[in-house]
Amino acid sequence: MKKLLFTITVLAMTLTMNAQEKEGVTLTVIIENVLNNEGHVLSALHSEDTFMKADGIKTTYDKAEEGELILTIENVQPGDYAFSVLHDANDNQRMDFETNGMPLENYAMSNNPMLMGPPTFSDVKFSVATDDMEIKLRF
Repeated sequence: MKKLLFTITVLAMTLTMNAQEKEGVTLTVIIENVLNNEGHVLSALHSEDTFMKADGIKTTYDKAEEGELILTIENVQPGDYAFSVLHDANDNQRMDFETNGMPLENYAMSNNPMLMGPPTFSDVKFSVATDDMEIKLRF
């Protein structure tokens, strides 16, 4: 009887852990055209509440390598998101600007918008459903 109870408990725990592991989807972000190996690439997945206001809900900090950088973000819940990425070549962990307000460092946003001025969430948002997905951004 104890062995049966133990087996049922282990089975229930295994099913619960497997169900928890499969909450959300995997988002693969391909960042094209990293120009050099200087500094780091900072990236963030944002909800509408954090976009252009705070740190992202999931962030990465990766050594810059010329060419293509592939990021994998696990367990993203269905909803609307934006993704931002900055090549922080001088490693000061912020975007640097010219005196006229133009960015000095390469950056990209989801949907790769061509804008004059800061983007809005609606410019860069994408929707996550129930299937794993991939987005591409280009510096």
